Amino acid sequence: MPHEPKRRHSVARKGKRRASIAISASSISICKNCKTPNSPHTVCKTCGYYKGKKVIQAK
Repeated sequence: MPHEPKRRHSVARKGKRRASIAISASSISICKNCKTPNSPHTVCKTCGYYKGKKVIQAK
């Protein structure tokens, strides 16, 4: 049988452990072709370029 903890962990101890789990803002890169904000490593939705090359036909 596994052992059970003798005492409960306090709220402060739980808070210290969970302090690094906070949600962070996502990063934004700028499209080099049309200069619109874009998520990194994705095709630009406005112009259809990725890394300076035309990948898809934009709307």
